[in-house]
Amino acid sequence: MKAVSTSIPDVLIIEPKVFGDSRGFFFESFNLKTFSQATGLDVNFVQDNHSRSVRGALRGLHYQIRQPQGKLVRVVRGAVFDVAVDIRKSSPSFGQWVGVELTEDNYRQVWVPPGFAHGFYVLSDSADFLYKTTDYYVPDFERSLAWDDPELAIAWPIDNEHLVISAKDKQGASLADADLFA
Repeated sequence: MKAVSTSIPDVLIIEPKVFGDSRGFFFESFNLKTFSQATGLDVNFVQDNHSRSVRGALRGLHYQIRQPQGKLVRVVRGAVFDVAVDIRKSSPSFGQWVGVELTEDNYRQVWVPPGFAHGFYVLSDSADFLYKTTDYYVPDFERSLAWDDPELAIAWPIDNEHLVISAKDKQGASLADADLFA
C-alpha cells in the first residue's frame, strides 16, 4: 500500500498493491497496520457504508458538524469523481478542494479526514461506492455544503443531461453560510 499526497496534504490517495494473473486479481482493501505505516495515521473505523448510484448522480457535499467523520472511500463497480473540501476555518487550505477519479479498475482509495465535506459524481452507468468511517452517522449533526457554490468553484465533470441530485443536496449551504469547523 502506498499513500500519495494531494494538493491538500491531509487528503491522501491510497494505492493498494494489486496482484493479478489469469484468474483475476487480489488485494487487501484495508489492513490497519499497513494503512498506519503508509499514512502515519492512527484511525479507528467504526462503520462501513455501501451506496449504489446511477449515472449522473451527485451525492454531497456532506459532513457532520459534531462527531466529524474521517472516511476511507473507494469504488468497487463503475467510476466516480470524488471530492473533498476543507471546511476547517483555521486550516491554510480552508475552502480548497481535491478531486480524484476513482474506478473499479484503478483500485484507488481516498482518505478524507474529519473536518472535510465530501461528495462524488457518478461517471459510469452506475457505481458501487464503499466507505469506512471513523465515527457513527448522526442525522442531527449532518450538514450539506452546496455542491455548486461559486466560491468553491469545483470543476465537476457534469453531464447536465444525466444530473441527479436529491432534494436535500439541492438545499446545501454556501461556504459563507455553512456551519463550519473552527
